[in-house]
Amino acid sequence: MRVGILGPLRVAGSEAGGARVRALLVRLALDPGRVVTADRLIDDLWPGDPPAHPTAALQSLVSRARKEAPGLISSHPAGYLLDVPPGEVDAWVFERLLRDGDVRRALALWRGPALADAAGLPFSAGPAARLEELRLTALATRIAADLEADAGDREQGAGELVAELEGLVTAYRLREPFHALLMRALVAKGRRAEALTVFERIKTNLAAELGVDPGPELREAHLAALRDPEPSRKGNLPARLTSFVGREEDIARVRRLLGDGGSRLVTLAGPGGAGKTRLAVEALAGFPVRDGTWLVELASATEVRAAVEGVLKTTDLVRSLRGTAPLIVLDNCEHVIEEAARVARWLLSEVAGLRILATSREPLDIPGESLHQVLPLPAGPAVELLRDRAAAARPDLAVAAADAARICRELDGIPLAIELAAARLRTMPVSVLVEQLGDRLAFQGGRTSEPRHRTLRAVIDWSWNLLSEPERDLLRGLTVFSGGATYEAVSRICGGDPGLLSSLVDKSLIAVSGDRYTMLETIRQYAAADLPALRQAHARYYTELAEAAEPYLRTGEQVAWLTMLDEEQGNLDAALRHSDDPLRLILPRFRPWIMRGRRREMGEQAAAVLARVGDVPPPGRELAHGLCELLSGGEPTEAVRTSDHPAAVNWWLLSGTPGPGLVELTEQAVARLRAHPDLWTRSAALLVGGIVRFEYGAVAGAEGLLEPALAGFRETGDRWGQWAALYWLSLVAENRGDFAAAVALAEEPERLAADLAGLHVSLGPMTFLLRLGQLKGRAGDLAGAAETLGRAWAAAVRFEDQELMARVMHGRAELARRTGSPGEAAELLEAALALDVETPAQFRAFANVELARVADDPAGPLRRALELMAGCSDRTARATVLEGVAEHLEPLPAAELLGAARALRGIAESADPHVNGLAARCVAALGADGYQAALERGAALPDPEKHALSRS
Repeated sequence: MRVGILGPLRVAGSEAGGARVRALLVRLALDPGRVVTADRLIDDLWPGDPPAHPTAALQSLVSRARKEAPGLISSHPAGYLLDVPPGEVDAWVFERLLRDGDVRRALALWRGPALADAAGLPFSAGPAARLEELRLTALATRIAADLEADAGDREQGAGELVAELEGLVTAYRLREPFHALLMRALVAKGRRAEALTVFERIKTNLAAELGVDPGPELREAHLAALRDPEPSRKGNLPARLTSFVGREEDIARVRRLLGDGGSRLVTLAGPGGAGKTRLAVEALAGFPVRDGTWLVELASATEVRAAVEGVLKTTDLVRSLRGTAPLIVLDNCEHVIEEAARVARWLLSEVAGLRILATSREPLDIPGESLHQVLPLPAGPAVELLRDRAAAARPDLAVAAADAARICRELDGIPLAIELAAARLRTMPVSVLVEQLGDRLAFQGGRTSEPRHRTLRAVIDWSWNLLSEPERDLLRGLTVFSGGATYEAVSRICGGDPGLLSSLVDKSLIAVSGDRYTMLETIRQYAAADLPALRQAHARYYTELAEAAEPYLRTGEQVAWLTMLDEEQGNLDAALRHSDDPLRLILPRFRPWIMRGRRREMGEQAAAVLARVGDVPPPGRELAHGLCELLSGGEPTEAVRTSDHPAAVNWWLLSGTPGPGLVELTEQAVARLRAHPDLWTRSAALLVGGIVRFEYGAVAGAEGLLEPALAGFRETGDRWGQWAALYWLSLVAENRGDFAAAVALAEEPERLAADLAGLHVSLGPMTFLLRLGQLKGRAGDLAGAAETLGRAWAAAVRFEDQELMARVMHGRAELARRTGSPGEAAELLEAALALDVETPAQFRAFANVELARVADDPAGPLRRALELMAGCSDRTARATVLEGVAEHLEPLPAAELLGAARALRGIAESADPHVNGLAARCVAALGADGYQAALERGAALPDPEKHALSRS
């Protein structure tokens, strides 16, 4: 983490400079990545006593802070921001770790009082108090877990905790949780009288100072201290051999379920290797049980009752247990599940004080059973487990975060799989282990591992051998799915009935998530088989699903259907790979790919399909074949040019390259389809025609096609179509310099983009924020521009999209220039151009034009901008650059470039006040006739960029 505020301020591991600088950095760190206004900063840093020139004082303070912490503070027209993601600030990481249940790592981040360098400033009081409250709550959680951690060392552990808790109750005299924990620790040490004294003291203090009685937690601790001392502990729980990572919430829930007033039968159910036995032992370590906790291992047992009698050393269970209150752990019940259920029900019925904790890959399914699902570890604890076990296997090894995350993700977060993988690091590099993840089923355990835990294959063998043949057939069949499946899909493809599916769920071989059945990748690898007929049934089902969805993507229901297609992405891709008729499936997938902005994926899939089917299209598949060729750089075929299929109507959006005859072909398509009986088809043809006119043809005629396209999409309810039409209409207005109209047209697609972006669509719609911010600035709404560009920046950071970051930095630089901060503008532009990311030539040219406006010597940036536009097919981009270059030329060459720009834009007059101001300067110098002649010469230039390079 780059910034630490949980203690004295630390920046990149070091302490920052003066007190006021530290306070500024602390204040900004409370809102990382968000703009804090200058007024807010002045009020917070100089409360009640601002300097004589507050803005200048703040700027000076920021300048000093930038020297102390280079690259951290960014300027904004409204204020400043700490330019780091929240994950680089320890306070934000602390709260995230708490939400993930990782209390120990969260507490380890604290180095002293929160916001220590801002103590005394009013702005810090609320956040510091909130963070401290979270810390104290987390500390109580950690101590409670430590207090009940290990039965064998309970007295010694409690003794160590007593000292810690005595210090805490001294520091926090009225904090009930610490007093309750101290009482429990004293009772564990046999010091009941002292525990009762603690209760009387806190009870008196609460009444005297707050006028309240002790709460439930204190009262329960008081009752525990009043009970008769427990007899000497009985039981046979094994001592801990390795550290236990994560699962704090699981432990807490299991203890609640088994606690007073809870369930008498709790079953830990989950897949093999999930850590059910270990969780049971950890949950019961230190758990108060009057007559002992007894672990009955059933893995090698053939008779459950005999196994229980053997552990308890009795031949008459009911007689020996009646009148006692023990807790019996029936471990690994799955292979003797029927008898385990019968014995558990019998004992619970006969022995009122008995509680049972069972571990199994499926429930016992008897009355009164409470089920706790033991799931694979989440990402954070999984990585912690891997690193812990790797350090034990090879102390000098440090596993990089990215490698650790990948290993754990590939291994489904299964604790046993992670431990087996970590053991391999004793003899091989991390890179070799990563390469071997595909062979995970062969990973070997240690010499003392039980046979069923010796390898991952053995773990699943244990479950597989307990399945009936119909269950095995269904499990094999489910491996054809990718990313889960609905019941309808499973039923249609595999013919599985609900009873068999439920059995596989109960046996922890598949799971239910929402309305989908899912399977761990490890189990998929084990059960996978060569099932060609089933794969073709899978391909046919998802081909039909894609075809059924396609018409709805042109209606007001498109968002719901897009969501469904997103959920089925893995199955659709698998179907395309295995289908005997891939051209049929790829056809209805083109439009969702376009709508989601997945052009690269679309091209890769089209190339893969062409490689399979060859150069000659099969009969009836000419259109899909032609579209695949188009995506691979070919020309539109006759089938593409003459079809009214939605993918063909949008064929230009598939090709994305101008190509010879593009304008003519598009105009022919518009003429052919504008009278089509289907409204959506007419609208889509008009949209493509308007786009092509604007980009490569008669710009002035684009609006006449885009406006009826928009009206048609509104009537059909197609949000994406409305979004696209409004976007291009906004560009048309921007092209003629009418920025107010462009803003109005861009604001509605921003709302539409929000609908689409909420479904994790590509970042395309987020560029609307960038455009809208730039347009507002050019229209004179500087405050609105700052707010919108701030949201665009937040989106770019959230999605970690460096190209969008560079483009937003360009927009913020333009705004900085307009608000009188040329130095800041230059810094932003240089940083944007220096980013190690591939950006379009247009962006680099625009950034250089903007840099020329704030540079001491504009010649270099202008030359680079003109060179970037050489051969560019984007007419409006070329016009924008020529207008920017004209600003720096004498009136005659400037007027010629304005004429060339008008010709490229396809307009007679511009509404852009900046361009019109430049034109007025040229008219004043050249006269009206001379200016007009220069315009005409410029409009006739075959290569205006080359001409400009010779004159600049």
